[in-house]
Amino acid sequence: MVEARRWRRNDKLHLGNNLTAYGFMLPTILVLGIFVVLPILYAVFLSLHKVRLLGGIEYEFVGLRNFSHLLEDDRVWIALRNTIEYVVIVVPSQTILALILAVTLNSGIRGKNWWRILYFLPTVTSSAVLTLIFMWIYNSNGLLNNFLAFLGLPTYNWLGDPSVALKGIMLMNIWSTAPFFMVIYLAALQDISRSLYEAAELDGANPWQQLIYITIPMLRPVTFFVLAMGIIGTFQLFDQSYIFSNGNGGPNNATLTVVLLIYQAVFRNLQMGYGAAIAFLLAIVIITTTLIQRRFFGEKM
Repeated sequence: MVEARRWRRNDKLHLGNNLTAYGFMLPTILVLGIFVVLPILYAVFLSLHKVRLLGGIEYEFVGLRNFSHLLEDDRVWIALRNTIEYVVIVVPSQTILALILAVTLNSGIRGKNWWRILYFLPTVTSSAVLTLIFMWIYNSNGLLNNFLAFLGLPTYNWLGDPSVALKGIMLMNIWSTAPFFMVIYLAALQDISRSLYEAAELDGANPWQQLIYITIPMLRPVTFFVLAMGIIGTFQLFDQSYIFSNGNGGPNNATLTVVLLIYQAVFRNLQMGYGAAIAFLLAIVIITTTLIQRRFFGEKM
């Protein structure tokens, strides 16, 4: 009897502790449920329906028709190709540039605090403002062509050439996002023990060898994080492409990205179901790319 009472008291105590724990977790669970889980479930619902918005919202179940339409839509594959090209060029470039800037600032150069502020200014500037500035630079009568004309070189239609337009967005984003990752690298560099460099210097290692055999291996977890965040962010390119092309992805679909295509499907063509299907395609691509990166880069962390 005594043992049974003890078990009941323990069960009540555990139940009370569990209820208390779930009570503290309840606000977070509600926020995640309302703003994360429910939107995902609603997106799944939309991707399986054709939605009529005019004259009252009506849902018509179409099954996998929205997904099968993806395979037949040439603009989907153009947008996916542009987005992948953008990711492949921008992510390694901004990562390498961020590492170079961080190593330079961590080396003890004079006025490094002012250099940090100067480097970080593009990151804290509005993306829309930066895009408008670069559009002025790339304009036919803009700064870049005026500079070329001053040097006696031929000018160019930077925004109107399909083979160049996306590259202009790439340069802008590499310049504006590398300082953000530079700060992350800089914090990680300051956590590396100086004794490692001192021991390497005593063994005759030069600064380049210290970078290759000490700095880069010690930064491996941070590099994985920077690459993962870069991949997720670049796959979601929208605002710069929208402003550059006035929302149409031109010239000749050269700046059309997957997120811009989702915007066009939902807000221009009122195809919410089809837009949700494209969004799931993008999610699958991002998840697959991140898992591949973790497989080949992050497994040795």
